[in-house]
Amino acid sequence: MSEIPGAVAQEMPEDLPPTERSEPLVRIEGLKVHFPIRSGALLGRRVGAVKAVDGVDLSIPAGRTLGLVGESGCGKSTLGKAVLRLAPVTEGRVIYDGTDVAALPRESLRRMRQHMQMVFQDPLASLNPRQSVETILTEPLRAHGIAYDRRDRVRELLDQVGLPASAALKYPHEFSGGQRQRIGIARAIALEPRFVIADEPVSALDVSIQAQVLNLLGELQERLNLTYLVIAHDLAVVRHVSDEVAVMYLGGIVEQASSDDLYAEPLHPYTKALMSAVPVPDPKIEARRERIVLAGDLPSPSAPPPGCRFHTRCPFRQETRCDTERPELRLLGGAGHLVACHYAEDIRDGRIKPHEVTAESVAAAEAELSA
Repeated sequence: MSEIPGAVAQEMPEDLPPTERSEPLVRIEGLKVHFPIRSGALLGRRVGAVKAVDGVDLSIPAGRTLGLVGESGCGKSTLGKAVLRLAPVTEGRVIYDGTDVAALPRESLRRMRQHMQMVFQDPLASLNPRQSVETILTEPLRAHGIAYDRRDRVRELLDQVGLPASAALKYPHEFSGGQRQRIGIARAIALEPRFVIADEPVSALDVSIQAQVLNLLGELQERLNLTYLVIAHDLAVVRHVSDEVAVMYLGGIVEQASSDDLYAEPLHPYTKALMSAVPVPDPKIEARRERIVLAGDLPSPSAPPPGCRFHTRCPFRQETRCDTERPELRLLGGAGHLVACHYAEDIRDGRIKPHEVTAESVAAAEAELSA
């Protein structure tokens, strides 16, 4: 597994499984986010739905970090936005500290957002170019009527994220990408939240800057007792910052385990494929290790395959059951290791061998499904 130079990996106590170390601060139960597809004009009739998130259950213990990983288009960012009600929740519950965020009226939701914040993927796009850093960082305080000495609070926030006090008078375009992301992090912690969602927080940064930002997130978590949901497609990033990792495919979770367990022994074929795509620094190991290349593209979330949604691309697919029966997350392997695969044990123990999956076979399967 490749590593990010300079990043400090998070360590977990080994005496208890992840789900028992503390009470969940956030619980996601049966979460669905479906966007309607309409035909004709603006108010045309509904003809389908894009099932961006389709029945997700997750829990995040207080003070811990859950990493959410998967291909682009699998629904990761939509799930993060739905947790904060920045995207509409079609069905399910998002329980934050005993309160169902998905059911809150607007005014109550606004007050709740003081405790739940987000660090966005693109720091330049998420910062108002017409506002100084001081205005950007005091805006949340004004919006929630927080009676800080605002200039003192801005200096404190800049110090916490490693920027000088002089940065307060500058504008976003005057900073590098890493510095802008630090400003985004400062804005996210301005209201002293307990829960922060970081959506691809380092994807646009150089590797050395990624390590600095990841270390900053870890330091802030320890200092402020933050709980994180970190969304990323980079498996090295997720490994270094997460206590637990959930793997998402086409709107659903296919595997979840502690970071150590998942990287030591991935059980789902999709997770194995993601792991095999990460280069290893040692050329000897890289030359002889198994590579799993996925054929075809992620299926359309508006018409997901029946049965196991990964079966059209899976090199271990077994006909009939994989094609018709959707697997549920079940306990397998180490403590708290969940996997949604009918044949995970057989694949792990070598009783089922991989077969070739080509772009042509994937296209034929998708054509058969759409017929």
